[in-house]
Amino acid sequence: MLQWYLIQAVNSHGYIATQPESTNLFSTRTDASSSEGNLAMDTFNIGGSNFSDTIFGCMDSGFSSNSDEDSKTTGLMGMNRGALSFVSQMGFKKFSYCISGSDFNGVLLLGESNFTWVLPLNYTPLVEISLPLPYFDRVAYTVQLEGIKVSDKLLSIPKSVFVPDHTGAGQTMVDSGTQFTFLLGPAYTALRNEFLNQTKATLKVLEDQDFVFQGAMDLCYRVPVNATKLPALPSVSLVFRGAEITVLGERLLYRVPGEIRGNDSIHCFTFGNSELLAIEAYIIGHHHQQNVWVEYDLEKSRIGFAQVRCDVASQRFGLYR
Repeated sequence: MLQWYLIQAVNSHGYIATQPESTNLFSTRTDASSSEGNLAMDTFNIGGSNFSDTIFGCMDSGFSSNSDEDSKTTGLMGMNRGALSFVSQMGFKKFSYCISGSDFNGVLLLGESNFTWVLPLNYTPLVEISLPLPYFDRVAYTVQLEGIKVSDKLLSIPKSVFVPDHTGAGQTMVDSGTQFTFLLGPAYTALRNEFLNQTKATLKVLEDQDFVFQGAMDLCYRVPVNATKLPALPSVSLVFRGAEITVLGERLLYRVPGEIRGNDSIHCFTFGNSELLAIEAYIIGHHHQQNVWVEYDLEKSRIGFAQVRCDVASQRFGLYR
């Protein structure tokens, strides 16, 4: 059996197959996006190895709050800990990915990733709760968020705010299927206020209480349409037990397609309030995993992070657009 399989990933890949017997499928994800189609079974050939009786969804349509991304999506690969996910059915104990922040291809690696050019990974343990709880997603990759920093300032948020309660509400999920990052109310308010305070001299706030991007992001700014780049922004760091993800520059603000106010475009803070989406969890989306090598080590029950340029990683593997 091969030690690892390398998949070149642009946005996502779909699998098209014909199966006489199939079951209707409708799935929703943590950011309220959804897909609809049929559940089917076929043999997959990956790296010269056959995986028979693999169950997969043949997607007819998908929906999210970003129609531009919908038009680009050709499929969705399930990578969670559920029995029907791709990695569970294939039996992989480790996989890694690097999501590019540009037009370069990203990388999905199935199996070992011991490459000398990858920076040392900082690992955080996966949190597992065996007892079924109403608001705890046991197939998600759950980690323990312990704090948030803006620039080098650690926000004054009690650690208890980040700990799941007796119902399971408050877990922190690392989710490559969700675009942005969503925080529960107290943590989001603290982050919003500090980011607003540190950018008040350089950015102009959009004064429109009725505008909330994607129903959860209510901190938006007006940026001149002729601006070639954003002003310097304070970094935001998510502090986990044993690891940290730092979000820099343009990944902190997202230009909303089609939104213009006078001579200004609208850019929204890429952290949202999960409670506005009726989600009782913290979700670390793929926008904030860009240019980060992320390793899921299921055998040792941990996730590793390392800052890396994904376009360079793609070239190392001989993958080019």
